[in-house]
Amino acid sequence: MIVGKAGKSGRSSRWSRVPRWARVCTVFGAVLMLLSGVVLVGAEALMSRYEGAVGKADLFGDQAAGAKERKSDIKGPLNILLVGIDPRNPEAPPLADSVMVLHVPAEMDRAYLFSMPRDLLVEIPRFSRAQFDGGSDKLNAAMSYGSRVPGGNPDVAGGFELLALTVQKVTGITRFDAGAIINFNGFQKIVDAMGGVDMYIEREVRSEHREPDGKHRKGNPHGDGYVGPQAVYKKGNQHLSGWQALDYVRQRYPKNGVPDGDYGRQRHQQQFVKAMAGQALSADVVTNPIKLDKVLRAAGQSLIFSGRGNGVVDFGLALKDIRPETIQMIKLPGGSVIENGRYRGEKFQPEVDDFFAALKKAQLDAFLVEHPDFQNKSK
Repeated sequence: MIVGKAGKSGRSSRWSRVPRWARVCTVFGAVLMLLSGVVLVGAEALMSRYEGAVGKADLFGDQAAGAKERKSDIKGPLNILLVGIDPRNPEAPPLADSVMVLHVPAEMDRAYLFSMPRDLLVEIPRFSRAQFDGGSDKLNAAMSYGSRVPGGNPDVAGGFELLALTVQKVTGITRFDAGAIINFNGFQKIVDAMGGVDMYIEREVRSEHREPDGKHRKGNPHGDGYVGPQAVYKKGNQHLSGWQALDYVRQRYPKNGVPDGDYGRQRHQQQFVKAMAGQALSADVVTNPIKLDKVLRAAGQSLIFSGRGNGVVDFGLALKDIRPETIQMIKLPGGSVIENGRYRGEKFQPEVDDFFAALKKAQLDAFLVEHPDFQNKSK
């Protein structure tokens, strides 16, 4: 179960020893960066610098709907959509390689983080702005359909909007309070700016794409895949550099040591988010102005954010009581859909509907007591 505030248990934590200006470096920053995990805001100069560095876009179509900016008055419960993309070129439609939802209850002192399978078979709503009539497809395709601009390059904000509508339809969430798009290319810079990350590797994983020195493996001249030596991530506590962290959380094939495929990759991504949250609160980062500044600049270059009238700093302040140990990682059980011997995608097990109902009714704590198998464990 989720650990409560230190004050309630009588135990102190490193959080209480972090300076006031650095406390605003919340776990929200970690999940905002999705797989990178650090938005550190503190002194006024740093707050202003970071707020100005972050890319902003109308990710939910609020401007088109004539919505006015809200004042900074953030209250729970909150639902935040976090999407990771791997951009190729300006002409290529974006695909959502990673989709996470952060749910924050009304108390604003803990959070639940769950992933949506990118191959989940869904009904994608009609989206007239992109001239998309709607239809059945995999979840990650929603971003591509929504990004269509007749006669122009794809619009990633439009893609996010349709993806958000699709996730709402699946989960029953009526409205996202904030959203962020993370550029995986900038992710590596953030990890390196922090000096790498320490995390527990649950089983040995071999890279599909990288050699031990980080170079890309050569293509197989006789068929599909790659040949040559592979980077190996051994079981146990490991320190990962930027390229290693990015490579590790991308692995999803049983032949590479991930027997549960994309569900294993989702779990590794969530574990990594928590590891980065802990790293963000370490004295090595928050008390080192040079390193902190590097992290802020790298993060600002990697993020497009919409707080629907509130900024990144506003959300950081609102969620300052959330700590790494108060994020409960959730696994939503599912399985493959096979038709005529061919893989079509993924589907959720029936009990996932009960999870979404509990989320809507603010009863997730009770649900997890009755369904402990929904909790993703991390060392």
